[in-house]
Amino acid sequence: MLNLLFPKVCAGCKQQLLKQEDVLCTECVHSLPIASFHKTGNSVLKDKFYGRFLLQNATALAYFQKRGLTQQLLHNLKYRGRKEISSFFGKWLGAELSEIDCYKEIDLVIPVPLHKQKLKKRGFNQVEGFGNEIAKALDVPYRDDVLIKISKSGSQVFKTRILRFEAEEVFSIQNLEAINNKHVLLVDDIITTGATLEKCALQLLKGENVSISIATIAVA
Repeated sequence: MLNLLFPKVCAGCKQQLLKQEDVLCTECVHSLPIASFHKTGNSVLKDKFYGRFLLQNATALAYFQKRGLTQQLLHNLKYRGRKEISSFFGKWLGAELSEIDCYKEIDLVIPVPLHKQKLKKRGFNQVEGFGNEIAKALDVPYRDDVLIKISKSGSQVFKTRILRFEAEEVFSIQNLEAINNKHVLLVDDIITTGATLEKCALQLLKGENVSISIATIAVA
C-alpha cells in the first residue's frame, strides 16, 4: 500500500523503480562510470599515496564526474538525506571485496568521521551505511568509535592538496587498543587528492603493527 501511495523512485533519474530494483534503476546502474580497481588490478588509486604512507590496497567503486550521475547520487546522499544510497553502494562493493583474497585479510572497517557539529546538523555520517555493509560482507566489526574529528572544516571537494592540508582538518585516535595488530579498511564517500584519508591513516598508524587499506564510493 505504501508503495502505491508513495512509489519508490530511482535515486538517479527519479523514475519509478520496478519491483526487482532497489535505490537505482537498471539503466542508472549500467550508466555508472565504474572504476572497481579491486577487479581491474589498476594501481592508480594506490599510487596516489606513494611516499605519503604505507598502503596495502585501495579501491573505489565508481569515478566521480562533475555534473554526472555519481555527483548527483553523492549530493542526494549528503544533502537530501538519501541514506539508502550509502548502503546500496556498500552492499555492492562488499559483495565484490568478499571474493578477493587481499580483502579477506581485513580485521575491521573504520569510517572517516564527521565533526560532531556537522554530524548533529546532518543527522548521519554519509559513509556509515557504506562501511557497515562492507563490514557485514567481510564479517568484521564496523567501528566508528576509534577515529574522531576534532576540528571543523567546510567542503573540501575541489580544493588542491595544499589547500586541503592548510584547512584546519584534524583527526585523533581515541582507542588505540582496538586497532593494534589489525588490518584496517578505512572508508569514505569520495577521494579527490587523498588528503583527508592520509590524515586519518597517519592517526591509525600510531597503533602497533597496523596495516591500512582504503575503499571509497567514488574517486575524482
